[in-house]
Amino acid sequence: MELQEKILANFEGKVVRKDLTSLVKGNAVVPTYVLEYLLGQYCAINDEEIIKTGIEKVKSVIKSNYVHRSEAEIVKATIRQTGNHKIIDKINVSLNDKANIYEAEFANLGIKSVPIADKMVMDHQKLLSGAGVWCIVNMGFSHAADTKIRWIIQDIKPIQVSNINLEEFILARKNFTTDEWLDLMMHSIGLNPEFFNKRGKMIQISRLITHVENNYNFIELGPKGTGKSHIFSELSPHGVLVSGGDVSKARLFVNNTGNKIGLVGYWDVVALDEFEQDKGSKRVDGDLVKILQNYMANKSFNRGKETYQATASMAFIGNTKHSVPYMLKNSHLFESIPEGYIKGAFLDRIHLYIPGWEVRILKNSVFSTSYGFIVDYLAEILKELRKADYSGIVDAQVKLHGSLSTRDKTAIRKTFSGLAKLLYPDKIMTGEQILELLDFAVEGRKRVKDQLYIFDETFRVEPVEFTYIINSNGRKVTVETLEKSNYSTEVADKQLEIHTGLNEDKPVYLTSKQVSIKDNQTGISYKKLFAEYLKGSKQITVTDPYIRYMYQFRNFLEFCVMLGKNKEVDEEINLHLITWNDVPFMKDSMSNLEEFQESLVDLGIDFTFEFQDLHDRHIVADNGWKINLGRGLDIFERREGKFVIGDIDQESRKCKNCEIIFVRG
Repeated sequence: MELQEKILANFEGKVVRKDLTSLVKGNAVVPTYVLEYLLGQYCAINDEEIIKTGIEKVKSVIKSNYVHRSEAEIVKATIRQTGNHKIIDKINVSLNDKANIYEAEFANLGIKSVPIADKMVMDHQKLLSGAGVWCIVNMGFSHAADTKIRWIIQDIKPIQVSNINLEEFILARKNFTTDEWLDLMMHSIGLNPEFFNKRGKMIQISRLITHVENNYNFIELGPKGTGKSHIFSELSPHGVLVSGGDVSKARLFVNNTGNKIGLVGYWDVVALDEFEQDKGSKRVDGDLVKILQNYMANKSFNRGKETYQATASMAFIGNTKHSVPYMLKNSHLFESIPEGYIKGAFLDRIHLYIPGWEVRILKNSVFSTSYGFIVDYLAEILKELRKADYSGIVDAQVKLHGSLSTRDKTAIRKTFSGLAKLLYPDKIMTGEQILELLDFAVEGRKRVKDQLYIFDETFRVEPVEFTYIINSNGRKVTVETLEKSNYSTEVADKQLEIHTGLNEDKPVYLTSKQVSIKDNQTGISYKKLFAEYLKGSKQITVTDPYIRYMYQFRNFLEFCVMLGKNKEVDEEINLHLITWNDVPFMKDSMSNLEEFQESLVDLGIDFTFEFQDLHDRHIVADNGWKINLGRGLDIFERREGKFVIGDIDQESRKCKNCEIIFVRG
């Protein structure tokens, strides 16, 4: 049975085709869980006619009931005219202590100070959180001459699934293989699993641990455009995403004025977005860091004379500013977060650091068009699973090294528990599967600890060993972070050369010259031609209007690989391409070059491009050299056939007749 058929057979009515969301969304700025809540009412079945009718129904609901800010006055007029109208809006409630009533504020409708019944507020206390809750509201209007407030909230219903059956969910898990279940989870968060390897899927799914574990502390730092904040803003009505620069003690914990509980008291997950240090950003409140630090460790916080308990997990999401090799050699992997948070005592509370630099930039092609859980249904399942603890599975399988601190062990166990709930809610796991999750958990915690050694000397006094012993056979397993395995040896070798003078090549003296290449000549490569003349350059501009066909794009990629290997491992290069194409093919060229931007990040190359109708072909480097290219980078004959040595070895390729001139600027 195909996976999609299996999904529908086991979860019909609880899944939805993920491409339907974009079909109904239009210009409505509304979370995915709101739209899928509606789609779940009308389209949660594999019947094209029902889906088609359901889409039109949801579109009608959005058109008629969703409040667009630009049409707020029209909606108000409708409510006034009809006396009763159902709307979908984001609602926030606060207590007016002078009038001794609760009052609601409507984000899109633009009205506030609307009285709301105490019972409605007590039934849905998250309305008081200050972050707003999406609701379906029956709004009325009073024409009475003596009324002060004409808007009337007749009924209010937060948008979330009310009934779920966890036992049924766990029982159905047994009908899927691990790979199938992982792919189902990927579809459920809106991503096509075909575009991700196993590690990539695990990284994506790990973002859900905050939704399934109480008091879990998570951080992800990486390039822009990788979907870091999506799960925290769109997936669940139990999570809230706020700007890291906009948080305060009062908003996050307790406002002493009125003793109002903050976000951690109402939400399962509080995610701080844009959690990076920018020029001109305001200074971090030291007291906030201390309170947050205490909360992350002890699940409680003090404000005034009171001590409060909460279960909200914390997620910190931000962008990196440098490549991984650069950070490993020159700073640390936390370098981009606000300076006030770069404290050992604070960061030691982080349970998992996800390597956001490994996540691919999300494009339309990687989004799912298949069936996955209605995100609101999944959110309720995850909320129910927060009550369980799966960490005991680890203790039965392995013994963690004795040098690990209590916080290290807690972090590893909580991460394992969260992953196990997500992938094996039935707790049926092989030893190999347990170790796979454990290794991921250990690596995520080790990434934190490795950085603490760099900027906090107190952690160097008692270094720990991230190893464990498998109980069944006594085998010792050592876990290392992927980035350290990839780059540390190269960085260390380069540092050895710099400090000892070992392995240094003899100096190369470069002169202006002209190189003539003949038809069918071999033994030529980009490395031989350009490497020494471009060595040490930080800014390189390539002007070549003829990067149009696929083989020309491959040539340019090989040029980029040469640049990546030519530089120091911790250096970064800004590479800019000026090219052109015929108008009908411009879109394809742009798509290819956008893919280059993602791919070249791993080489430490920041790639940009533009289109200009030029005929010049040259390379200009900031080290003073200009290289005039007779044919641009298209110096090789096109290769024909399936198995051509020249495909993998430039020096085996036949060349085209051309001249290349090297000029010192």
